[in-house]
Amino acid sequence: MMSMMKSILILTMCFAFGFSKSQKAVVEKIRLAMNAQQMAWNAGDIEKFMAYYWHSDSLKFIGSKSITYGWQGTYDNYKKSYPTQAAMGKLTFTLLEITPVAPNYVYVIGKWMLQKEKPVGGHFTLLWKKMKGQWLIIADHTS
Repeated sequence: MMSMMKSILILTMCFAFGFSKSQKAVVEKIRLAMNAQQMAWNAGDIEKFMAYYWHSDSLKFIGSKSITYGWQGTYDNYKKSYPTQAAMGKLTFTLLEITPVAPNYVYVIGKWMLQKEKPVGGHFTLLWKKMKGQWLIIADHTS
């Protein structure tokens, strides 16, 4: 009886205090990946920045003007819009919410800011998926 009560108490505490230990580890992995993306961008390395996107024609990037399908199209748009490191500016992500929604999916909401001659910024939502042991962005809605 006592062990059953302990089990119920432990389960109650898990729900009351938020994420499980494994969910916290996933959140930290996503946080580290986004930090690595930010560092790659600030080093002027779009290729390394794009390493966190699903290298597939099924990747979706939803911007303010249109939807781009595929990794190559997304990469090409970044290269066209940010041809130099000066044009790229300094990127800062502010992560507002990182939510595991299923064992292999994480939903992220945040803000982005590019410090440059004319600063720009906005919000984003990302859907990350764990594939072959790696977390990758499969859908990006940035405005």
